Amino acid sequence: MQKEASLDTVVALGNVERAAKNLKGVIYKTPLMKNLWLSQTYGAEIYLKREDLQVVRSYKIRGAYNKISSLSSEEREREIVCSSAGNHAQGVAYACQLLSIKGYIFMPAATPAQKVNKVRLFGKDMVEVVLTGATYDDTFQAAKEFCDGRGSTFIPPFDDLSIIEGQATVGLEIFKDADFSIDYLLMPIGGGGLASGLSSVFKQVSPQTRLIGVQPLGAPSMYNSIREKKRQSLETIDSFVDGAAVKCPGEITFEICRELLDDVILVPEGQICEDILKMYNEEGVVLEPAGTLTISALKTLAEEIKGKNVVCVISGSNNDITRMEDIKERAMQHQGLKHYFMVTFNQKPGALRTFVNRVLDPEDDIIHFQYIKKNNKEKGPVFIGVEVKRPHDVENIKLRMLEEGFAYEYLNGRQDFLNLFV
Repeated sequence: MQKEASLDTVVALGNVERAAKNLKGVIYKTPLMKNLWLSQTYGAEIYLKREDLQVVRSYKIRGAYNKISSLSSEEREREIVCSSAGNHAQGVAYACQLLSIKGYIFMPAATPAQKVNKVRLFGKDMVEVVLTGATYDDTFQAAKEFCDGRGSTFIPPFDDLSIIEGQATVGLEIFKDADFSIDYLLMPIGGGGLASGLSSVFKQVSPQTRLIGVQPLGAPSMYNSIREKKRQSLETIDSFVDGAAVKCPGEITFEICRELLDDVILVPEGQICEDILKMYNEEGVVLEPAGTLTISALKTLAEEIKGKNVVCVISGSNNDITRMEDIKERAMQHQGLKHYFMVTFNQKPGALRTFVNRVLDPEDDIIHFQYIKKNNKEKGPVFIGVEVKRPHDVENIKLRMLEEGFAYEYLNGRQDFLNLFV
């Protein structure tokens, strides 16, 4: 059952139309394209709203420009500051360049180099990039302190009505371009700016459409908050899906999403990686992890969407080629083809031979072998990675290790630990 819209939590259509006019000539009107491969895979009519083709390769320019262009002369003179994991930063940088406003852009220290370079490209000499903080939220705090100390104007990534109204123009374009009734609209969620705008538009123009937000499993801030009926701040997050790795949703965006979204679902990071590779190999579409969220959600909704018209907003293609090995690694773990163990080897002749000949199948490959350290005269732990041909083969490996007297700890799912070795 779809939720009823409340006027208190719906962005006015007139404001969204005004934002669309403000953005004319600044952004691309991105296409709404039917994807034949996904449609055949899921037995549904799957359409992609291609925000990966936007001028800064994500929808973030819409909110950033709409907000910055509305600033007073006094606010512009004080310069602006923003914090971002990448895509909002590019939108702000491009707006600064177009409007000739000086900006300071704070990004997490681990932001992929491709995104940092793009920020500098779009901002030219109007922006200065500051890399600091382990997560977006750390970066946000540093940016706010810097901004308050200088008396500058802060441009939030999502929790602002002008930002939300700019992002909502995605919804207007989808509705105007669709010559069919939209049964499902899937949208990515980080802090909730896009989801707030899209759900506000569709509750007014297409109330029968089922509105589904999608978050990564390792950063379920909006998912948890809606279920607890109050904003929840996560203690830790998996920042792999950097464009959507937010510890706490915004105040405004939480209220709108809680009221208007029909559901929020979570997708594993491994599934996202698998779909990044599939979209590249099958469709020649390069997506970043956050840009793939809605495509990965299709697997969860597979039975529900059969025969339906489904629109997925794919939100970004700012991917660094150097991440592809990590993406492939996570995808293979998710598929059950790569497995990691900490194995206790008896330090005696033939132990390794026994492991290879009696524990592993002839088709299995050892892809990683690292002796950690000897903890007594007879035994020592070894970090071992194994690639198998079929997912269920790992259960036989576990069984044979026990039969041959090898104590072990299974490490898949311990990504924080695996990052130290893989």
